[in-house]
Order: sequence, then C-alpha cells, then structure tokens
Amino acid sequence: MSKLEEGQIAPDFEALSLLRGRVSLKDLIKSKKYLILYFYPKDDTMGCTKEACSFRDNFEALKSLNADVVGVSLDDIESHRKFASKYNLPFDLIYDEGGRISEKYGVLKSIFGKKFASRVTFIINNEGKIIKIFRKVNTSEHGKEIYEFLKNLELNK
Repeated sequence: MSKLEEGQIAPDFEALSLLRGRVSLKDLIKSKKYLILYFYPKDDTMGCTKEACSFRDNFEALKSLNADVVGVSLDDIESHRKFASKYNLPFDLIYDEGGRISEKYGVLKSIFGKKFASRVTFIINNEGKIIKIFRKVNTSEHGKEIYEFLKNLELNK
C-alpha cells in the first residue's frame, strides 16, 4: 500500500484488541470525536515505553477533548497484556497479526526478515478521515504534542 496522506479516509480493519476483543476501525471511531491510532515497533522497548507512558500521562487530558488512544503493533495479546499491566496503560492495544493493518496504513517495515510497524501516529475523526499524521515522533513528548494539536484544532473551530 502506498503512503497515506492527510485528508484521506483511513483504511478499515478488523483485529483483536486487549480491552475490547475483536474490533474494527468503525467500532473505534463511532463513540469519540477523535481516534489517536498510533503504530509502534515493539512492546516494552525503550522508545515504545516512553511513547506509551507519554500517552498514559496525557490520557485524561486527551479524553477531555473526546479523543481515544489505541496503540498498534505486531506483538500478540499476551505481550500487550504484560506491557499494559507493567506500565498501567489505560488505553487499548491492538494485535496487528502478520502486519496486515500496518501494511494498509503504509507503515510496515522489515529488517532481516523481521516485520514491525514504524512509529507513526494517525489522528482520525469520527467520519473516518485522517486529519493529521505524525511521522516524526519525540517519544517522551508525543502524548502532550497530540493534546496540544487537538486543543488548538478545537479552539480554531
């Protein structure tokens, strides 16, 4: 799949999630104004942990803007369970089995035959449109960066 751009409709998917069981993109966007769908390489690694904890630390502020956070990696549900428990992550994590979702979103990478998701965040509105893509991420500040973006978006409406 080619690289997605802002303004495009986000590709739908169905996958297993840690908190909700089987979900689709349609399920995730129907109850919130914004979905923060963030792809990351691997559970419990330094950069991914910093990023997840940044979302955790800004989760209530993001919720106040009617946004939901969902992380996506190729790690399985048991890995996600351990990761979420270890760092008290209050948001859902999706098992991208075989990298199918990452491929649809143009973020699937491979090194020495090992597949993983690139660190990219998509903000999707409740109509399924991609309103912002973050391809360069400061892992320890990313949750705050997303909050500031959404806050400014709301103020300028």
